[in-house]
Amino acid sequence: MLERKKIKGRTHITFILPDDTPQGPVSVVGDFNHWNPAAHPLTPRGDGTRTATVALPAHSAHSFRYLAAGDFWFDDEHADHHDGINSRIHT
Repeated sequence: MLERKKIKGRTHITFILPDDTPQGPVSVVGDFNHWNPAAHPLTPRGDGTRTATVALPAHSAHSFRYLAAGDFWFDDEHADHHDGINSRIHT
């Protein structure tokens, strides 16, 4: 799931996954963090989810995916669209 919040010319995107699916650590990686899995690991919240928030310029488009333990890459079904390889989001 994705949540968006516009703040002063930027859009804060919160990437949300269930706490246990998939199991183990998960990071959101994309062109906004140079595909670096250490940049935005998802952290647990008290409501049974885990999240990471990224501030992006308004009116921009970005590619991203999730990277889980065991080199398991996957897309977000709630993304704005998919380009065949990556999930895409528009701010």
